[in-house]
Amino acid sequence: MIRREFLQTLSAGALAALPLPRLPLMEDKIRSIGIQLYTLRDVLKQDFEGTIAALARIGYKELEFAGLYDRKATDIRAMLDHHGLRAPSGHYGIPDITDNIGQTIETAHTLGHRYVVVPWLPEELRNANGYGQMAQAFNQAGEKLRAAGLTLGYHNHWFEFDPLDSMADLPEEYRKTGYDLLLDQTDPGVVVMELDLFWIRKGHRDPLTYFKQYPGRFHLVHVKDMAADGAMVDVGAGAIDWKEIFRQAPTAGIQHYFIEHDEAKDPLAFAKTSFDYLKHLRY
Repeated sequence: MIRREFLQTLSAGALAALPLPRLPLMEDKIRSIGIQLYTLRDVLKQDFEGTIAALARIGYKELEFAGLYDRKATDIRAMLDHHGLRAPSGHYGIPDITDNIGQTIETAHTLGHRYVVVPWLPEELRNANGYGQMAQAFNQAGEKLRAAGLTLGYHNHWFEFDPLDSMADLPEEYRKTGYDLLLDQTDPGVVVMELDLFWIRKGHRDPLTYFKQYPGRFHLVHVKDMAADGAMVDVGAGAIDWKEIFRQAPTAGIQHYFIEHDEAKDPLAFAKTSFDYLKHLRY
């Protein structure tokens, strides 16, 4: 064997012996993994602090509230601090950002929120006029919240992605959904989106398309998995390609990830299984 061939063979062998680089874990890429407490609403009613403590033991660092379970915000904040938890976001109804926004701001500050998220629109507003009205209401509330150091968000379900009847006669490329109207008619400086990654798929839309079309608008996501038959399942047990979605997080603007299941049979078991899956996910 001539010298050059010998060196080439030696170099190839040395490279083969080197360990392949490992993709970083999800927990290395994000500040923390959170959970939406609606997932645990029934067990929270039975044992509020015990459930909060259990989530901390699993490893959660962030919680998203959906109601305070008849407790004072000051008491809840003390409990969160005791268990080393944060609550960067909470769900609030439409009256909470219109008629009672002062109280909402006070509660959000006490709990340590950065985001006040509206999670639902009643059926009578799910039309072009209704979405337009809500966009203006969101802009007005968003200005007040921004002045108080907070940001308004909106959380979707499936119905926002239904075609609007008023645009049915337009060519397909010009048709808008309610979600499109909210994104187009709200001020990106005061209104962001909390994208529920299960419900957008249920609405037959692709989150990656929205990330590309509206970069930076999706500060929060609900990590909720879907089986091939459309059922809600533990995160990691379904068909959603989490690696592909999370790779686009910088484009989307995602800062907080909240695991959720609307009807978990064993909420704490779901919380642990899903947390462990995300914690060890490499992408």
